[in-house]
Amino acid sequence: MQHLLRLRELLGADAVLTDAQRIEPLLTDHRRLHTGQALAVVEPDSTAAISRLLAFCHQQRIPVVPQGGNTSYCGGATPDGSGSSILLCLRRMNRIRTIDADNFALVAEAGCTLAAVQSAALAVDRFFPLSLGSEGSCQIGGNLATNAGGTAVLRYGMMRDLTLGIEAVLADGGVVSQLSPLRKDNTGYDLRQLLIGSEGTLGVITAACLKLFPRPRSIATGWIGIPSPAAGTALLGLLREASADRLSSCELVPHEALELVLQHIPSARSPGVGAAPWYLLVELTSSGEDELDALLEAVLASALARGLVLDAVIAHSEARRENLWRLRESIPEAQRLAGGSLKHDISVPIAAVPAFIEQGAALIEQLVPEGFLVAYGHIGDGNLHFNVNQRPGTVRDSFLQHESALKRAVHDLVARHGGSFSAEHGIGQLKVEELERYAAPAELAAMRRIKLALDPNGIMNPGKILKRSAT
Repeated sequence: MQHLLRLRELLGADAVLTDAQRIEPLLTDHRRLHTGQALAVVEPDSTAAISRLLAFCHQQRIPVVPQGGNTSYCGGATPDGSGSSILLCLRRMNRIRTIDADNFALVAEAGCTLAAVQSAALAVDRFFPLSLGSEGSCQIGGNLATNAGGTAVLRYGMMRDLTLGIEAVLADGGVVSQLSPLRKDNTGYDLRQLLIGSEGTLGVITAACLKLFPRPRSIATGWIGIPSPAAGTALLGLLREASADRLSSCELVPHEALELVLQHIPSARSPGVGAAPWYLLVELTSSGEDELDALLEAVLASALARGLVLDAVIAHSEARRENLWRLRESIPEAQRLAGGSLKHDISVPIAAVPAFIEQGAALIEQLVPEGFLVAYGHIGDGNLHFNVNQRPGTVRDSFLQHESALKRAVHDLVARHGGSFSAEHGIGQLKVEELERYAAPAELAAMRRIKLALDPNGIMNPGKILKRSAT
């Protein structure tokens, strides 16, 4: 009770929530895999307030769990069950502080949704390229904390590449303020890159200066039937070469995923191509008035003659384009509606994607007879959501019992291909043991030393990324 009184003094009574009904939705993660308890939920509305909060929690050794839009796939923003943590909710930190169209930069607070940042950029005829299925609810602070990727990494990069500077509060309440829109700045250690991707374990990102780009004026979007993932990687290379690297998205979709979407998502409509084992959803963009449709048609005609393409359609209207993207973005929801699924967020070198899929499919056939492969995602950057769905008519509990053995087999296969078991969703609490298994001892030791240096009392998001004993 004494801690709660002090929190109200520091932040204001309206910023400290203890009512069970109000805080309950924040205590379970997006996938409903993790549920915790909290001493209180706090909702500061300024960086200064967060600084006061962390200074107090550092002194009193009170754990703090930062939370953005609560869309984590790895339980990274969910407290443990002890009820000793403060859940730091950033939704009141939701202001666009500045927009500088001439500098192609925007400063947004951590609680701004991704959709709000996209809209703010468009309002000044600029473009922020990060695009995620959860963009209406995920927040910029969470995107930064997990180094979010999405569908446009191929051309624009991940969140690290889209960030010019950050403002953050460290564990002891100290404030790092580096929000300048400079493209070149070599003045010591890059604290921005250290904090991006740290999942709230080193401090709380409160604002960021983000890169903007020219607004796309020309867009060509195609849904392409292909005979194999190998044909997909070959076509990817052709498209990048022919388009002068104007290819912004290249998504791999198996026939099984398309069927799930058409079966379970009422708003989904067929892409209008002949049935194929695999599909690519590709999009070319340009800030000029380029004839991208004609360019895409020419590349597809050449690829068709080489046997890389079976059938294709190009979206000649915005409604058609939106339907094609709805098919891709609806895959996770369709999987959920279809039954149990076992998920893996992996990446391998692009050239290794076909062999990985073939070998991974053999593992699934051997280890999970009740399941079928749904491997989809960002083939343009080597990131696959290598998922397995429960077959109709099988027992869910029996299917889910294969999770541990399959995860080990898939992640070991990823390691043999020189890939990553966590491509874009982070570590959170779900993959702590995986990091312990696959990271080199020297890397883990360095991470632990950094954690200890910046958070000596171990209050920042304990149990995420690193084991608690490391702090």
